[in-house]
Amino acid sequence: MKNVFIFFMLFTSCTILAQEKRVTFGVKAGLNYGDNGKIEITDVTRTTADDRVGYHLGVFLRGKLTDNIYLKPELQYTVNNSSYKLANSELDYTIKKLDLPILLGISVLGPIHVFGGPALQYIVETDLEDVRLGDVKNEFTVGLQFGAGVQFGRFNADIRYERGLSKNTAKSIDESIRVDSRPNQLIIGLSLDL
Repeated sequence: MKNVFIFFMLFTSCTILAQEKRVTFGVKAGLNYGDNGKIEITDVTRTTADDRVGYHLGVFLRGKLTDNIYLKPELQYTVNNSSYKLANSELDYTIKKLDLPILLGISVLGPIHVFGGPALQYIVETDLEDVRLGDVKNEFTVGLQFGAGVQFGRFNADIRYERGLSKNTAKSIDESIRVDSRPNQLIIGLSLDL
């Protein structure tokens, strides 16, 4: 619970910093395509995840620091999916988390902008099909996002890449299965300024 409080305090701090300049509030949604890391099962070699589609929903603030540079903290609920093919079966792995990317962006040519920054993540739940998992090692992790987008009036579309930087695993109760819980994904998002 302490981590959730810290997570929301960071978002609030970014909000206060952004309010000193021109601020836009909005909503966003999109699809995530990628995977988490490898699965390790006792007596079985490591298996890499197959890419699967997930989704995200959230809100953002965009504060203009100058005419061309902005700070954009986002708060979103994200579901990541991965699938692991084993000898005689397939296991689906789902992670539900709160993401707080804090992006610094710059307009480069007309409506086109590029951005990047840290992505703070709080893992709410993990689920490996037919396997009882314990808690992940670290519920609060850090990643990196960077990408590009286009802004047309109140509408924005962007594409970005995210990679989890903090090593983090989920283990089965008997510790015979370990799953890398770091995201490695391509994210396509649409947002609307309100």
